[in-house]
Amino acid sequence: MNSVTLNNGVTMPQLGYGVWQVENELATKVVLEAIEVGYRSIDTAMIYRNEKGVGEAIKQSPVPREELFITTKVWNSDQGYENTLRAFEESIERLGLEYVDLYLVHWPAPKFDKYIDTYKALEKLYHDGRIKAIGVCNFEIEHLQRLLDECEVVPVLNQVECHPYLTQTELKSFCAEHNIFVEAWSPLQQGGEVLQLDVVQNIAKKHHKSSAQVIIRWHLQNNTIVIPKSVTPSRIQENFDVFDFSLSDEEMNLLSELNRNERKGSNPKDMHVC
Repeated sequence: MNSVTLNNGVTMPQLGYGVWQVENELATKVVLEAIEVGYRSIDTAMIYRNEKGVGEAIKQSPVPREELFITTKVWNSDQGYENTLRAFEESIERLGLEYVDLYLVHWPAPKFDKYIDTYKALEKLYHDGRIKAIGVCNFEIEHLQRLLDECEVVPVLNQVECHPYLTQTELKSFCAEHNIFVEAWSPLQQGGEVLQLDVVQNIAKKHHKSSAQVIIRWHLQNNTIVIPKSVTPSRIQENFDVFDFSLSDEEMNLLSELNRNERKGSNPKDMHVC
């Protein structure tokens, strides 16, 4: 299992398991499955409504808590300093944990203009030792720059939609300049059109791997943290079996050249849903 060292010295698995759109009861089952396979990083959020299920899996797992890396997030409707502090307490209560390893601002929601106060609440929780690391999701360069200008703690990562149709090259360069990791959500692209492309399937055949494994490997070799999601046991296993092969520079470039700057998810500048 590959790990990365975040800008505050905390170590995080580079490959994790995401539980977006996984119902609460099912979350317990599939997170236990993922931990058994070897995943040690689990990514949830308040809005996923499965923190309780994830927490139950952590409780039932034979793997010690300190060997797991748990991420959750504050939602748009909970933004603001005091609201965020309250939302965090509610999240850890649902999770049944004393601390989380990573707490993220889920969206900048610039229309509300509360993400600076929200992040300052994360800074307090971080300084109080309730969180091992803090970061953001779906922040564009302008949002990150304002955060860097007005806040004290540099976010350890920015979790964004990223896949071969949306390589986020400019954003990744900015993050690299400021020692901020990029973490890919929807790493296999919602709908999976990328997986069906001839170029991807040809690379997969060459390595005797699946298209999904090739794309996950592409993320890893791009120094991106990645959190694929599946509720199918065979795919949970398959998505983890990506450390026994490497893509060539030519193959990496072929995949990167697929970029269309095409989102499947919301645009961060327009996302204000509560």
